[in-house]
Amino acid sequence: MKTVQSPLPPAKSLKTPASTSARRSLALAILCAGLGGCMLGPDDKPPPLPKGSAYAAHLQKTIPGLKVAETNAPPGTPQAQAEAANSVLRVQRLVEEMDIPGRWWEMYRCPKLNQLVSEALVNSPNLRAMQHSLQQAWEQRRVEGASLYPTISGQFIPTWNQVSHAYSNVPMQNYWVYGMHTLQTQVGYVPDLWGGATSAIVEAAAQADVQRFQVEATAMTLITNVVNAAFNDGSLRAQVATQNQLIHEADAILTIMDGQQMLGDVAQTTVYLQHDVVATQKAALAPLKKQFEQNRDQMALLAGQPPNAPMPEFQMSDFTLPAKLPLSLPARLLEQRPDVQAARAQITAAAAQVGVAIAQRLPNLQLSASPGYAAESLHKFFTPSMGQFALMSTITQPLFQGGSLIHAQRAAKQQFLQSLEYYKHATLTGLNDVAQTLHALNNDSEGVLATYEQLDNARHSLALVERQHRLGDNSQIDVLAVRFLVTQKELAMEQASLQRFSDSVALIQALGGGWWNRNDLGLNPEDVKTRSSSLLPW
Repeated sequence: MKTVQSPLPPAKSLKTPASTSARRSLALAILCAGLGGCMLGPDDKPPPLPKGSAYAAHLQKTIPGLKVAETNAPPGTPQAQAEAANSVLRVQRLVEEMDIPGRWWEMYRCPKLNQLVSEALVNSPNLRAMQHSLQQAWEQRRVEGASLYPTISGQFIPTWNQVSHAYSNVPMQNYWVYGMHTLQTQVGYVPDLWGGATSAIVEAAAQADVQRFQVEATAMTLITNVVNAAFNDGSLRAQVATQNQLIHEADAILTIMDGQQMLGDVAQTTVYLQHDVVATQKAALAPLKKQFEQNRDQMALLAGQPPNAPMPEFQMSDFTLPAKLPLSLPARLLEQRPDVQAARAQITAAAAQVGVAIAQRLPNLQLSASPGYAAESLHKFFTPSMGQFALMSTITQPLFQGGSLIHAQRAAKQQFLQSLEYYKHATLTGLNDVAQTLHALNNDSEGVLATYEQLDNARHSLALVERQHRLGDNSQIDVLAVRFLVTQKELAMEQASLQRFSDSVALIQALGGGWWNRNDLGLNPEDVKTRSSSLLPW
């Protein structure tokens, strides 16, 4: 297409007072943008612990028990088995500032338990879902971080135009129909004058921290549930066997009484009473079997397996109760508890949200530029005479929004105050959990010792009765009755022993579970650092 050159001088030679004024205004706007970036909003410092906070008025650092030597022998050896069998009776010491190992379940010295926990950490769908949620939160932080960068987009607009004869045939002189090709770049930037964008990034980062500590809490709950399920498997297995023994012994007594009743040596009422004893023992077996079978199903679920999947079988003799347990100071506890750390991050997020709400009420500056080329044919692109550009700055001040902005700020402030109260509750809950666990450790240990004393007395009585029976001084029923009593005490001892093992797990869980010494996030440390801190756009 033949065209006529425009009579206007090239754009680069234009220099008018208006353009000079525009440049000065733009320079002033850029200078203001450089001076911006301050963050508004309240301080996100959490409230301190109540003065004089402690777990107990008089903390007892020695859990009562008997002296059981620590052999440190490899699992499965006779020395290790002997220590495990007696460890439930041992004295335990609470060691202040003893760090909790990441793989704390290895303190129980059971290889099958270590394998089961490792499988659960790898296979748990719930934990993996929380890990994906954390990575989503990290990506959302980087979405907010994009506001710190300018936006750049390109456009290519080819058009075919016809001008009405009612108008001058501009821009193509002597032509009423012409083509035009426009190539331009749109550049925009919103300076963070009042720190609103920075506050949004801080809020997103804090929400990611909340999600991170929820991952840690999920992993800690998973591990403690797996360990307790293994303890329950060993204890309930033994309780079911002991209950069957009680039924067998009660049946043996009933058989003798039936023979005596036929001879007239025992009243019918006595036989009926023994029938009731047998029925009672059989009735007690069903709930134990139900608990045992349901616990096996739960153990498979925790390991990420269906109920019919083969699971390891545990005995209480597989576990060794640790002689030392950690005890963190209250101030240290706040750093270790995932729930307290999540509440701490919520304070930061709420404070940043107040800053965002304040920034939305203040003037907003927008800078934009549109450099490009426009030509009637493609081969004329990138020639100086075909270049064009526009520079623009816009300052926007909200004047009336129906009160929405001020109420949004007030709502954000109330949310911040709410987060402070939730943090206080989380700290008190943490202290209370540790205090209750310490009480349980002491009282349940005393209960184990008392039950063991009863069992020991019953065994001595059985030895004495059996000696007398060999001399003909008592009947077979007398021996069976005392043996029945010994079996009852053995059942009580199995139940008490389970509680003591569970108490040690509860203490470690109350103290935070050692998450800082292991990686529960599903990524290597370098990736975690990059995703949680970098704001690079790639």
